[in-house]
Amino acid sequence: MRVRKGAARRRAKKRLFKEARGNVGGRSKLLRTVKETLIRARVYAYRDRRVRKREFRALWVTRITAACRARGTNYSQFINGLTKAGITLNRKSLSELAIYQPQIFDEIVKAAQAALAV
Repeated sequence: MRVRKGAARRRAKKRLFKEARGNVGGRSKLLRTVKETLIRARVYAYRDRRVRKREFRALWVTRITAACRARGTNYSQFINGLTKAGITLNRKSLSELAIYQPQIFDEIVKAAQAALAV
């Protein structure tokens, strides 16, 4: 007697169709198209989880650059000064400080400039 997939196949198809819900036309109705759509969607999701990290870092750098220029220095000198001063704050926290705690960011910029002067 041959074995058919039956319930397992129906469960697998239901899982795929459920994940493809919200796509237009055959992309949510036809099994072969749904499989192709999901493969492509997962590839984009995998790639963009990494791209998101790059984009956030670029945003933080842009914010820090603007804050540094307002204080009479540039980004590269600021980061170099931080390194020489031994201040190990990441770009995310520096960006947050520049926006929400400008007086603290002023002190950090002064410390970086002092380290460069030495």
